[in-house]
Formats: sequence, C-alpha cells, structure tokens
Amino acid sequence: MEKNVQYVGSRKDKVSMEFGSYIAGFVDGEGCFSVSFNKRAKFKTGIEVRPSFALAQNRKSLRVLQRIKAYFGCGAIRFSKSDQTYKYEIRSIKDLRTKIIPHFQKYQLQTTKAKDFDNFEWICRQIAESKHLHRPTLEQIIVRAYQMNSAGKRRYDQQELLKILAR
Repeated sequence: MEKNVQYVGSRKDKVSMEFGSYIAGFVDGEGCFSVSFNKRAKFKTGIEVRPSFALAQNRKSLRVLQRIKAYFGCGAIRFSKSDQTYKYEIRSIKDLRTKIIPHFQKYQLQTTKAKDFDNFEWICRQIAESKHLHRPTLEQIIVRAYQMNSAGKRRYDQQELLKILAR
C-alpha cells in the first residue's frame, strides 16, 4: 500500500483514496478558514490579526482529527467544553503558509469554502510580508475577513474595527 493512500468508507468494499483528497473533501464539509481580530493598544494599528484553520468533531471522530494532524505535522487538538467537541487548529503563520495553503492549492476545495480559502490565502500572504502593519492593507484584510464565514461568531463588528483604524 502506498504511504498516502488510505481506505475510507463504512462498506466492506472500502474505496482507496489519496488521503490529501480525502482531507480536502472533509474540510469542504467540516473545516473553517477564519481570521479573528483583537484590540491591542500597544500595536501601531491598534489591532492584532490572527488567521487560523480549524476542524471540529465529536468524541467518536477524534481519530480522524489525529490522522489529519499527523498528516500535516503541525497544530494542536483540544477539547472544547462549550460544545463537547475536539478542535484541531493551526494558527502559526509559518505552518499555514508552508503546509495548509499549499495543500489546498494542490487539492482544491469544491464548495463556497473555496472563496473563503482564496481570501484566507491572500490575508496570510499580507501577514507574511508584514503588510498587515499598515493601515490601508489592514483595512482590506478586515473587509476580506468579514466576507468569510458569514455565519461565524465575531467578537468585534467590522465597522468597530474600521473605526479604530480611522483614528
């Protein structure tokens, strides 16, 4: 058996599939590319930018998160008491740029999550190039981040963040 070929499915005649493709499909349904913001008075812009990639599963599916973590070789799995799920998350900009983004450039997403990924990739590139430290680019980052995950919870409203930048 090849190293990256896994057997997936619940039927007796399990179908072989490259694990990278399996992950892309899994993330299309269960994954989240997001960018959060924190107010930080000591930052020149007053705002910290925090991109992350995450997957959540219930206790019964912890093993798949462990396999995905082993595949990428980065990130952490933690238990969330609030919703009783395990969350696999990667926040390191280096790992996002060298492992996660290249993976989804190779194994492309098929749902509307592909647009979130495009915004996410652009935001991570701006951060890697330190462009997020400049108000005009940070404003673009905020606008793009709020186009992603429209159903997600946000600590700050987009207009509140843009007002901080306008000062």
